Amino acid sequence: MLAMMGAMDEEIELLLADLQEREELARPGGVLYRGVLDGVPVLLTKGGIGKVNAAMTATSLLTAGATRVIFTGVAGGVHPELRVGDIVVSTDLVQHDVDVTALDYPLGTLPGEAPSWTADEHLRAVALAAAHEVEGVRVREGRVASGDQFIASREGVQRLWTQFGAACAEMEGAAVAQVCAKAGVPFVVIRSVSDTADHDAQVDYRTFMPLVARHAKQVVRGMLARLKVPAGA
Repeated sequence: MLAMMGAMDEEIELLLADLQEREELARPGGVLYRGVLDGVPVLLTKGGIGKVNAAMTATSLLTAGATRVIFTGVAGGVHPELRVGDIVVSTDLVQHDVDVTALDYPLGTLPGEAPSWTADEHLRAVALAAAHEVEGVRVREGRVASGDQFIASREGVQRLWTQFGAACAEMEGAAVAQVCAKAGVPFVVIRSVSDTADHDAQVDYRTFMPLVARHAKQVVRGMLARLKVPAGA
């Protein structure tokens, strides 16, 4: 079953409003919604902010039967050419706040783990096709950098750009990617740029959140049209 998640209510509420045959499944830390969206059976949930919440929710989705995972929401732009409203489709994801360099591990790498987690090629292609249909936005594939930090300074942006080559920064995607990769479940992360992750990040984020939430909804609905399978499959 296809699963979709976001970190906050604003990132899933437009999709939840259209969910048919809705059923609530109680899980530790939250609720999963099972139903049909655009003829596709789906799981939908809010994961909460931060990597621990995201990992816990992703695990709940997998135990509830998720076989593909789409994580959608907002992010701060890191790539110099990104602007508010643009869309980033993940190539891979890293945890930028991991530092075990004292033990000779590369920055961002956990002992025993991959340095990054690569998004599913097919889901990436579907996401890109759907994103290009959203009028008036630019679309870019790139690395998503995740960490339990809200990046709101030029110095922070420059660090993620120079050290990781990140396209955007957020707080959950790499944790979802890590869980899915360990389980062998295809995933993709789609982020709409709500701010440019610099000193104006807080103002931009609050101002443009409704706009980018609509963009995220359009991308997901475009993906559903391309991934449609008979209800009950």
